[in-house]
Amino acid sequence: MPLYWIALNAVKGLGPVRIKQLLERYESPQAIFKESPSMLRKTGMLSDDCIRQIHEPGLIHQAEEQLRLAEERLITILTVQDETYPQLLREIFAPPPVLYVKGSTDVFSTHSIAVVGMRHPGSYGRNATEHIVRELTKQSIAIISGLALGIDAVAHKACLDNGGSTVAVLGCGVDTMYPASNRALAERIIQKGAIVSEFPLGTPPLAYNFPRRNRIISGLSAGVIVVEARKKSGSLITAYYAMQQGRDVFAVPGSIFSEKSNGTFNLIKKGGVPVQSAQDILENITVVSHSLVRQQEPSSVTRISPDLLNAEEQLVVASLSDIPQRIDQIAENIKKTVADLFSILLNLELKGVVKQIAGQQYIRA
Repeated sequence: MPLYWIALNAVKGLGPVRIKQLLERYESPQAIFKESPSMLRKTGMLSDDCIRQIHEPGLIHQAEEQLRLAEERLITILTVQDETYPQLLREIFAPPPVLYVKGSTDVFSTHSIAVVGMRHPGSYGRNATEHIVRELTKQSIAIISGLALGIDAVAHKACLDNGGSTVAVLGCGVDTMYPASNRALAERIIQKGAIVSEFPLGTPPLAYNFPRRNRIISGLSAGVIVVEARKKSGSLITAYYAMQQGRDVFAVPGSIFSEKSNGTFNLIKKGGVPVQSAQDILENITVVSHSLVRQQEPSSVTRISPDLLNAEEQLVVASLSDIPQRIDQIAENIKKTVADLFSILLNLELKGVVKQIAGQQYIRA
């Protein structure tokens, strides 16, 4: 019964990293909810606001409503401890504690490759995506992407058109379907794969959800292919997450005269494998089975380049140093509320840029 998992996942100020740490101390989410406020405070893992939320009856009522809606809308809710939870995703640094799935969970047992790229690709990018996806699908490889306009949509459609299975990872609830223009494509995906999200039902497509979404795209995959990306493309965040997760990164080379190739060119310089066909991928892929995942934590691998951080994230990083600072100190220094900081710091932690230590204190990674 995922009731307490859903409730814990809904606590504002927590996130996958902190929930994972809590569950290393407590045997289950239910045990956390049964713990007294004073004992939770002694762990040094939770702010007073988080403790207050945990002991509010309304949180459980909200979780019960999520379960009711999921049953009504034929949505499966998986927790990280469930047998059908995707094994590759379970092994990343910060796996989502709860996963909402619309479609079949069978697709998670299939070897998969992520394909990402620009929202406004050229004909070269579209043709390259269709060519590579078609060949991968013939080899029974599932395609993972983000249902965005552009390369994502081309990859999903090419996979379906060639009889394959595909998974779309959303930065909103699976009942929201964003962007709306891809709704028909989403319905096709549900019939031949799945739409997944870590965000509760009803969550809107907020901008800061998408970097978190990107780590799931790479986490579900044995490797990530980037097709056409500018220097600061969001696709590069997915690629850097893949590097952190020990997955292989591939890039489709493009014209040296096109800014649409700047990001992929930089990936190749950083060790990404240039590819012309699916055969290049199959010959170079390292993760060929779940047991061979090379799990690494962000602190020990390539970090996301600072120029891929947004303005708020750069402001927070600039305020940090090797000396631990409490979240309320950081908030005061940069004139933000603690509530606003929680999501920013979580994204930075997932990107391997900052570290959280005991007592809600943060340092640069």
